[in-house]
Amino acid sequence: MPVVNRCEATSCAYNRDGMCHATAITVGDASHAHCDTFFTASTRGGDQETVGRVGACKMSDCRHNVVLECQAPGIHIGYSQDEAECVTYAPA
Repeated sequence: MPVVNRCEATSCAYNRDGMCHATAITVGDASHAHCDTFFTASTRGGDQETVGRVGACKMSDCRHNVVLECQAPGIHIGYSQDEAECVTYAPA
């Protein structure tokens, strides 16, 4: 599973110091390459020792996507307009 190299969604419950600590994230909803795992909470989740990875990707039109699995060596999650997005997404 590809590593989440960097995550700018610092308000996410799984984010600590710009790093994702969710065991696995899901990207997309078939029309938008957002981090579907992103959510805010008063407590921090995930394992501090775990580096987040991409468990599933619903963006079938991405060049890194093979049968709904990300094949990129790693991804970057950006943050804009209150939404966490996969910046690595690239249309095929």
